[in-house]
Amino acid sequence: MSSGEPSGVSLTTIALEWGRIGVTGFGGPPAHIAALRRLCVERYGWLSAQEFEDGIAATGLLPGPASTQLAIYCAWRLRGAAGGLVGALCFIVPGFVVILGLSALFLAARPPLTVVGAAAGAGAAVPAVALHAAVGLLPASRRRAGDSGRWRWGCYLVAGAAAAAAIGPWLVAVIGACGVTEALWRSGRRPHWSVLVLPLATGAGASGLLALGWVAFKVGALSYGGGFVIIPLMQHDAVVTYHWMTSSQFLGAVALGQLTPGPVVLTVAVVGYAAAGLAGGLVAAFIAFAPSFLFILFGAPHFGSLRASATVQGFLDGAGPAAIGGIAGASVPLGLALGHAWQVAVLALAAVWLLVARRGVVSALSGAAGLGVLAVLLRWQ
Repeated sequence: MSSGEPSGVSLTTIALEWGRIGVTGFGGPPAHIAALRRLCVERYGWLSAQEFEDGIAATGLLPGPASTQLAIYCAWRLRGAAGGLVGALCFIVPGFVVILGLSALFLAARPPLTVVGAAAGAGAAVPAVALHAAVGLLPASRRRAGDSGRWRWGCYLVAGAAAAAAIGPWLVAVIGACGVTEALWRSGRRPHWSVLVLPLATGAGASGLLALGWVAFKVGALSYGGGFVIIPLMQHDAVVTYHWMTSSQFLGAVALGQLTPGPVVLTVAVVGYAAAGLAGGLVAAFIAFAPSFLFILFGAPHFGSLRASATVQGFLDGAGPAAIGGIAGASVPLGLALGHAWQVAVLALAAVWLLVARRGVVSALSGAAGLGVLAVLLRWQ
């Protein structure tokens, strides 16, 4: 892989093009990856198709939001560290501004009734969105495991799902334990039972911005699989441990992260705003996304050796299915957070729309938000 030495692409061009994706990038990681491929490979030829696919594979090795890391990596390839920084800011900031503005409205002391309804309706569809995301990742993960690793793959999947459903704050530890277990198995050594209790500080003794910083750090630096893997990590901290939000507000925050452009991980900014206002939103977003930039800046020159490492590949083959299970398992606590009968009906409709009709996430959440507005206007809540 290239060392990221400056090319003929100007920083202004990177700012404009990455900013455009940041503004129009609805639909989560698949939409972001497709937009980056059209830009860098098909439209301008800045990267070859193989170089782009290598970038996807390499950023898949890293914890944190994969599509954000791919956006930073592509910009780094064109203009080094300066390009990576400009690309990161222009990709992230538009969605951050939108979601912070919506947070102020959504989390106000007396939000408009229509906003309450839209948030409750979209939030009701979130468990179905989580399940849909996991189902979409299953086939490729299963093929990667092969026939010889089928039973271990199934065990890791179940372990991740059970952890997300029952012990959400410890999901990262379970994913890590599955990765270590598979790496040891590939090396010919049988894992000791102690990998099942890998230590992970919980930050329970912290408070205020320090606690918020720890939650955001877990999201940005410790979560394999990105996207919905962050949900059980945040839900327990935001709702149960620190009481920054109610369950209903957290569901709405997840929906905002899906409906706004840019990275889904921007959900952490809503949690930050609930915890400490504007300063909390800024701190949470900065801490959550800073590791992605640092991973690319210092790790990209070594991606080739990382991809060739049998230990790294073994870890990913264990952590990957556990992360997918975690995404599916997240639908359980999210579903249990629903507080009204009409929300259960909205959830069922969203599940049919996504899993049976195979339609898009944005349309599912938008439709659910509309049903939520109708429900509150009819005084069903």
